[in-house]
Amino acid sequence: MENRPHYKTVVISDVHLGSKHAKVAEAAKFLGSVDCDRLILNGDIIDGWQLQKRSGVKGWRPEYSIFFRTIMKMMENWNTEVIYIRGNHDDFLENIAPLKLGSISIVRDYVLESGQKHYFVTHGDVFDSVTSNMKWLAKLGDISYNVLLRFNGIYNKYRLRQGKPYFSLSQFLKHKVKQAVSVISGFEGMLADLARSKKCDGVICGHIHYPENRMVEDIHYLNSGDWVESLSALTETYDGEWSIVRYPYPGSTAEDVR
Repeated sequence: MENRPHYKTVVISDVHLGSKHAKVAEAAKFLGSVDCDRLILNGDIIDGWQLQKRSGVKGWRPEYSIFFRTIMKMMENWNTEVIYIRGNHDDFLENIAPLKLGSISIVRDYVLESGQKHYFVTHGDVFDSVTSNMKWLAKLGDISYNVLLRFNGIYNKYRLRQGKPYFSLSQFLKHKVKQAVSVISGFEGMLADLARSKKCDGVICGHIHYPENRMVEDIHYLNSGDWVESLSALTETYDGEWSIVRYPYPGSTAEDVR
């Protein structure tokens, strides 16, 4: 029998279901390969911006149903508690949060107990000045990012013919841009300050599509990454140890980054 890992908590964010670049099938396979007591969907799971566009993916794709059926199976088999935190791409949930339906909670933010520590869990867009104050610019950046992803696919087909490994040009460039935005808005610092104001020891977020596990002064900063390119999640053991887990691209091996 397959030795499946069982975690206390699994956190994923930024699946962007509705975007044609989203790795929804891979996200479902990852969730189907692990068991957990608590699953946190930390925003931008559904990409309402893309679903609303005529140029977006039309109709409900089979992998979307598989993704949610996988979560329902986790709830059925392990009584997994599911906490869905609204993000900026699924901000339509703002109108119904907070809402609890059985084992599913839809919230704006959440405080998680991990051993003797407390973590403030938020998608992170509220503290991103570009997303919060200039939504039109954020949507323009979203359009540019999707164009870049399309070019990235063409670029990597060329690299494959040259016998070169996959290189995420779009993720590399977006990270550089997001780093600039993060510095300007004090993204990580604001989140750390918020955690302190909530008397928490750490903060768990997503939004900037870059997985991270590090200390920001006295605050433990955790970012779950995304399921467009980094294909990453956060896991918590019963000892309160947090790790970044990456789902492998085809032909590669799984990587656990601490």
